[in-house]
Amino acid sequence: MACKRGALIVLEGVDKAGKTTQCKRLVDALLAGGRPAEIMRFPDRTTTIGKMISAYLERKSDLEDHAVHLLFSANRWELVPLMKEKLEQGITLVVDRYAFSGVAFTSAKPGFCLDWCMKPDVGLPKPDLVMFLQLSPADAALRGQFGDERYETKVFQKAVQQKFEHLMMDRSVNWQVIDASQNIEDVHNNITTHSLNAINVAQNRPLGELWK
Repeated sequence: MACKRGALIVLEGVDKAGKTTQCKRLVDALLAGGRPAEIMRFPDRTTTIGKMISAYLERKSDLEDHAVHLLFSANRWELVPLMKEKLEQGITLVVDRYAFSGVAFTSAKPGFCLDWCMKPDVGLPKPDLVMFLQLSPADAALRGQFGDERYETKVFQKAVQQKFEHLMMDRSVNWQVIDASQNIEDVHNNITTHSLNAINVAQNRPLGELWK
C-alpha cells in the first residue's frame, strides 16, 4: 500500500509572535500522538545561502534588497527535494516561516510590489495549511530580544502585517488566523486542532504548487 503523504503546515506572523515556540509544541504533540512530524525553519541558516542571509540579518553584511529577496527564495528552493522526500515518506513538516514571509517582508520596503516579490516562489510546494499568528506589532515589541535583528522595528513590522493581510485575501491558500495574544496553551490547542484536520485531508490529496 502506498504511503499516505504528510501535510505541509506553515506558521507565519510578525517577529516575536511565538511561531518558533508553537512549531516545537505542535511537533511534540504530533509525535506523542504517533504521527511522524519534523520542524523546518526558513531561512535555513545552515546552508551556504543561509549563512549569507544570516550575516545580513545580523547586520554583519549589507546586500542589495532585490538580491536579498532572491537569496531568501533560493534558500527555500534548495530544500524542496528534501521537503518532498519527507512528505512522501508520510512525515508532516511544520514550517517556521515560508514564502509568505519572504513576500511580506520585501514588499514592505519602498519600491517593491507584491507581484514581483511572489514570482520567485511560484511553484514551491503548496502548504496544506498556513496559520497566521496574529499579534499587534506593539505587543510583539514588548517580547524578549525584540530589535536584535535588522527587521525588528515597530514601524516596519506594522507594514509587514499589512502585506500579510493582502496575501490572506488569496483564497487558493488555506489560511487560518490564530489569536497569538492568548496564553501559550490556548494558542497551542487552537493550532493543533487545525493541524490535525489538515493532516487528515492531505493524506488523500496530491501536493500542490504554490501560486499556480
